[in-house]
Amino acid sequence: MDITFRSDMTVELIQQMGDDSSVVRAARVSSGSVSVSGEKDQGLINYLMRDRHGSPFEHNAFTFYIEAPIFVFREFMRHRIASYNEESGRYKELEPVFYVPGPDRKLQQIGKPGAYTFEEGTYDQKVQVPATTMRVYDEAYSAYKAMLDRGVAREVARVVLPVGIYSSMYVTMNARSLMNFLSLRSEKQGTYPSFPQAEIAMVADKMENIFSGFMPVTYKSFVENGRVAP
Repeated sequence: MDITFRSDMTVELIQQMGDDSSVVRAARVSSGSVSVSGEKDQGLINYLMRDRHGSPFEHNAFTFYIEAPIFVFREFMRHRIASYNEESGRYKELEPVFYVPGPDRKLQQIGKPGAYTFEEGTYDQKVQVPATTMRVYDEAYSAYKAMLDRGVAREVARVVLPVGIYSSMYVTMNARSLMNFLSLRSEKQGTYPSFPQAEIAMVADKMENIFSGFMPVTYKSFVENGRVAP
């Protein structure tokens, strides 16, 4: 049994519909016009973003394929502004792929909830964390496989697996929902501070890079207006 240990996240764009011009057309139809006119469009998009007229940013879609630990998906699905389909441990045997914090992962939480920072761990902690997690993963997956080999149903056997095991999902959202997600789950700071867990921020950064390439005017306006979703 070969177990794979990862410290990264996978984000791939599966399909995409719409662009900056989709925002412009949706906004202008309210006044009886659907023309697209270059420089004026940038000003219109900035006006919509600044004054938080959000619905024109909904006429587009991004579908992402994501691989991440289950604990990241549980945070992700707090955002009830997207469509999700995740692989199921009831219907397939889960692969032995587990998350281990990388060497740059800060390990110490200093302070109280609502007023804390994460700091570098000690040398002993940096040794202990990967060693302990890998040992526990190995034991848990061995127990999972042993139950499967004895005919135990997959949906029962999976209960011994930790939330550090990788899962995969498709997630589809429009630009307005995506900006809301990025405003809360990226470590990039805007008007309102956000304090995301490092692992979901890794996913958010990859999604943000894709978004900025397909809707550059919208993305630029989002950043310049304090990373506040309209």
